[in-house]
Amino acid sequence: EEYRKTWGRHNEILTQEVLKSAAKVKKCPHCGAQQYKIRFEKPTTFSEELESGTIRLTPFDIRSRLEKIPDEDCVAMGIDPKDARPEWMILTVLPVPPISVRPSITLETGLRSEDDLTHKLVDILRINQRLRENIDAGAPQLIVEDLWELLQYHVTTYFDNEVAGIPTARHRSGRALRTLAQRLKGKEGRFRSNLSGKRVDFSARTVISPDPYISINEVGVPEEIAKILTIPERVTAWNVEEMKEYIIRGPDKHPGANYIIRPDGRRVDLRFVKNREKVAESLEPGYIIERHLKDGDIVLFNRQPSLHRMSIMAHEVRVLPYRTLRLNLSVCPPYNADFDGDEMNLHIPQSEEARAEARILMLVQRQILSPRYGGPIIGGLQDHISAAYLLTRKSTLLTKDEISRILSVAEYDGEIPEPKIKEPEPLWTGKQIFSLFLPKGLTMTFRAKICEPTGECQKEKCPIDAYVVIRNGELLHGVIDEAAIGAQQPESMLHRIVKDYGSDVARKFLDSVTKLLLELISIRGFSMGIDDIELPDEAKKSIDEIMKKKIDEVMQLIKAYELGEMKRLPGRTLEETLEMRIMEKLSEARDKAGEIANNYLGLDNEAVIMARTGARGKMLNLTQMAACVGQQAVRGKRPHRGYRNRALPHFKPGDLSPIARGFVRSSFMDGLTPTEFFFHAMGGREGLVDTAVRTSSSGYMQRRLINALQDIKVEYDGTVRDSSGRIIQFTYGDDGVDPSLSDHGKAVNIDIIIEKVLAKRD
Repeated sequence: EEYRKTWGRHNEILTQEVLKSAAKVKKCPHCGAQQYKIRFEKPTTFSEELESGTIRLTPFDIRSRLEKIPDEDCVAMGIDPKDARPEWMILTVLPVPPISVRPSITLETGLRSEDDLTHKLVDILRINQRLRENIDAGAPQLIVEDLWELLQYHVTTYFDNEVAGIPTARHRSGRALRTLAQRLKGKEGRFRSNLSGKRVDFSARTVISPDPYISINEVGVPEEIAKILTIPERVTAWNVEEMKEYIIRGPDKHPGANYIIRPDGRRVDLRFVKNREKVAESLEPGYIIERHLKDGDIVLFNRQPSLHRMSIMAHEVRVLPYRTLRLNLSVCPPYNADFDGDEMNLHIPQSEEARAEARILMLVQRQILSPRYGGPIIGGLQDHISAAYLLTRKSTLLTKDEISRILSVAEYDGEIPEPKIKEPEPLWTGKQIFSLFLPKGLTMTFRAKICEPTGECQKEKCPIDAYVVIRNGELLHGVIDEAAIGAQQPESMLHRIVKDYGSDVARKFLDSVTKLLLELISIRGFSMGIDDIELPDEAKKSIDEIMKKKIDEVMQLIKAYELGEMKRLPGRTLEETLEMRIMEKLSEARDKAGEIANNYLGLDNEAVIMARTGARGKMLNLTQMAACVGQQAVRGKRPHRGYRNRALPHFKPGDLSPIARGFVRSSFMDGLTPTEFFFHAMGGREGLVDTAVRTSSSGYMQRRLINALQDIKVEYDGTVRDSSGRIIQFTYGDDGVDPSLSDHGKAVNIDIIIEKVLAKRD
């Protein structure tokens, strides 16, 4: 009692101790009667082991015993007698849900089809009636027990049709009945399907397509959708004329209105109003107009699966023609969207509070910095990065016509700088043009993605211009590539702009620069052909020599293994040592072949530009196309299963040579031999299966994590607590740092601070 008064609930530990000790008692503490062992057989049979033998307990016997438990004993067992009694666990009456819970439907044939619950209730009634008739007629005990068992079975399956140990109740057609428990539990049940997640009004869904000319904050909405989805707007003295215009336009002309809600709550559907001008005239403050979506309205945009916070963000509407939702390319990474047929959802917040909340907390520009990276998740990608490199490399010079065109597309309205070259015609460098969009005062130094560390860094004298120097908003040295403006790149130039100048400046920078870069790459052209991966004969000859040398080395290793001359690596068997050594040699072969290909292809090659700048692909992809595909792996090892002692019947049993164990000597350009193709397919298949398996297991893992952590929040005192107020951390993350406002996880970036101070001094 004291515990309950203090804490407002039972002492669960005490209750468990009471039940544990009560289970060992052999005599009744009240009357001293012998207590026999009770056996429970699933799902619903109880029996008592007497000296004379085992007898079965009926629900009536069990209930009569439970009724005798005094109230004070109930409290000790953890049951509050004011709210519940133990005997209530034995049903004497069966609750029957109303027909709204189990509606019957009339089929096309005119026959009535009853709900599964009704079927079950009919079964219960029928058996109950038979049981009563048999008891009244004085039927033998065996028949009565059978009928009672059948009644118990029907009641059990009425509550739950998936009880272990008993057969499921089925429909005449053989389909298992969906009874009460099945209606509630699982993904398709009442909670997950109709309460936690439900279909909503004021939403749209269609295919998405790219539009580089809208802002990252915007979403292009088809006019057809804008005419159906509405926003309730209250009529005031300031907007009454505008609202009248919407009403006159009506539901078919955009921007118009679909409904009027009068102050008394009555709705007027404008589809059925003949004289809209007359209705518009009667409009006065206090009315609510459900008007079409128009440019600037705030909406929520979502792509499933919604795996993180940025899978649903607020965008501003831009009503456009055609039938797809339009999305700026830079906003694809947070949604993980592409345009190969993806569909996305649009939701329209209906209240003023919801719209304000969406605009302030969820607007795209506020999500540029992601807590996942401690850096920008939104940024340049693919063509933006290739174009940035092409624009800012040393050899790029632009005429007045070209800069006028690209700056007008980027909506630049400032002064044009003096040309770097004045004679024979004025020419501007790409660095000058890019600098026009950098915020004044931006100072930083970093290495571009194309940088390949070879010995000591030559800084500003770098032969490939990979050392980037920005002073007071001017790009002096280096090229811009993924390391500067790429999405998902922490500690980049874009990250610095967002952190130092805010999300508004970052959004304007991204909007302008991406338009500028796409226009530049459209003017210049950027195509990759089969010639881009064609190597000269001397390169092919060098690659052949390397391959021959490395395969010879592998054959010597195999020979040493067969002769027993190979030394084991620590903690490895002889076979594992051999496999590791072979993989090492073959990996070296591919890497050397890649280096040769790289030297011959050079940074003027479009394919190399994409790989080196980080726009798309890696140098490994080019190596495989031009030089050598390399060793295929299944579960991290060379393929060895298939036929007895060999992977394919084309090789001798026990053959350990590279070709017999999945080494693909050819390049994709030259084409693979049939056996190489088969090994390559084995490696590829593993990748596909792995992806499919990972997706399902990680989905379930995330669901469990979310359910476990959903109540945890940071309180106003800085502590992290759960829903009952228990402290989980005294400071968030033990350092109090918000990862999205950090520098790639660091609370303070000392190097940047020092660099800024030194730049000011200079």
